Amino acid sequence: MSVWTVRTPPPPLGITGALSNKNLQLQQRNRLEVISCTGRDILDVQEIRERCKKWQWKDRYSINYLVSSNSDSLYNAPLLLVHGFGASIPHWRRNISTLAKNYTVYAIDLLGFGASDKPAGFSYTMEAWAELILDFLDEVVGKPTVLIGNSVGSLACVIAASESSKTLVQGLVLLNCSGGMNNKAIVDDWRIKLLLPLLWFVDFLLKQRRIASAIFERVKQRDTLKNILLSVYGNKESVDDILVEIISEPANDEGALDAFVSIVTGPPGPNPVQLMPRISLPVLVLWGDQDPFTPLDGPVGTYFSSLPSEKSNVKLFVLEGVGHCPHDDRPDLVHEKLLPWLAHLPAAPEISRV
Repeated sequence: MSVWTVRTPPPPLGITGALSNKNLQLQQRNRLEVISCTGRDILDVQEIRERCKKWQWKDRYSINYLVSSNSDSLYNAPLLLVHGFGASIPHWRRNISTLAKNYTVYAIDLLGFGASDKPAGFSYTMEAWAELILDFLDEVVGKPTVLIGNSVGSLACVIAASESSKTLVQGLVLLNCSGGMNNKAIVDDWRIKLLLPLLWFVDFLLKQRRIASAIFERVKQRDTLKNILLSVYGNKESVDDILVEIISEPANDEGALDAFVSIVTGPPGPNPVQLMPRISLPVLVLWGDQDPFTPLDGPVGTYFSSLPSEKSNVKLFVLEGVGHCPHDDRPDLVHEKLLPWLAHLPAAPEISRV
């Protein structure tokens, strides 16, 4: 059973099994990078924005994305970073440089978030985001890719992996995976059951345009956002003014209110409990144990905690003192587990196009 609790940085990783020289070199480099991770590995938000590109999805929607790699890379398996609710590419600012030392790293703004389009009248669903991910892999990346997602981004990656018919996905990394697009998905959690009448009432209010606008204006205020972020981060020092800006700025875009209402009031979508049995790919699950949104003792957290004993392709590490966004909350702990796991994956072939 591969379940571990991460408290302090572990001793140097041992080498087990027969590894190729390439993977051995990669593991050795990864150890050094985890130890030497400093503020220099944090990308400036303005630099991220200047390096981003645009891709037309379905010849209709402009999707913002970033690609970063290093000419000295020892391993060419692409990684795709998929953010959570309200976030965007800069939410990975503490991870991109570290990962790009050995991998080609893509990061994407889902439709409705960041600098991607927020089309009027669009009905946002988990399935639409999963389709976007698969199309991006097929049209832009062109190789089997490791999907790394947080929160609803994790769930979108799970759906994409379960539906992929072209061997587009090589592996999954799930950071505090959500149970649905919104909290209405977790109907068997006693905490949600108590709040369910209130959630339905909020849905009703949000469908009234003037009320929805007033609520959204309140939510996106910097002080409100900072308090929300402080409540979901274990490491309070990670909640800085830059993070608040990353979340707040796209909320001022045209269409942001419509996206917010559609996502909060829409169908929760497929549940990971139903999807994970279909997935035989290598899966790494990292879970912050101080997450109030998807708590470890809730239905989704409990399910993922039990999964390694049922599926040999799944590894789980519980990150102590970490909240809902482990990659930004404690990137050092995430990299300690993520980099060695990536180093063991086989090389990815090109996607066959017939």
